[in-house]
Amino acid sequence: MNRLTYAVLIGLIGAAILHIVIILALPQFTGKDAYTRVKATGQSHRFHILPDWSNERADADALTNVDPYLKVAVCHFDIARAPLRLLAPSGPSFWSMAVFDANSNEVFSMNDRTSVVGDLDALVATPAQVAQIRKAPGAALTQSIIVEYQGTTGYIVLRTLVPAQSFGPEARAFLDEALCAPLAED
Repeated sequence: MNRLTYAVLIGLIGAAILHIVIILALPQFTGKDAYTRVKATGQSHRFHILPDWSNERADADALTNVDPYLKVAVCHFDIARAPLRLLAPSGPSFWSMAVFDANSNEVFSMNDRTSVVGDLDALVATPAQVAQIRKAPGAALTQSIIVEYQGTTGYIVLRTLVPAQSFGPEARAFLDEALCAPLAED
């Protein structure tokens, strides 16, 4: 019986120590999730092109583009007041877009092959906003892909392929022209 009591007591003390260590280490990890890092890139409702990663600028907290064959832009949003409109003309050989919630769960994705005529034309809206849009769709939204989004905050990642250095200017122009803005009311 003494050995059982001793094992239970050691287990409880070990669990208490582990919980204290986790609680003391928690501030070290908060604020380093993907959504917080995307929000730190700049103002909302605007695509921000991520700089390419390099050893000289290796900042652990800053978002960077680590793939030399991709150019990446991010946009964080809040659709509590109005749906989010995503627009970009076709151009580069390949692009993809993904919508993530504030917990970094991917909720929707598409690319140039699944879009209408190769253009990015999407609308991210809450279920109530989608119902309102479907009641009286505007002519401008007939070609748009409507994404029903359960939350109100999140972020968009827009990527384009850069298979060779000569494709860089076209990819940069595509990301510069991309629009991530609240839907203007007509």
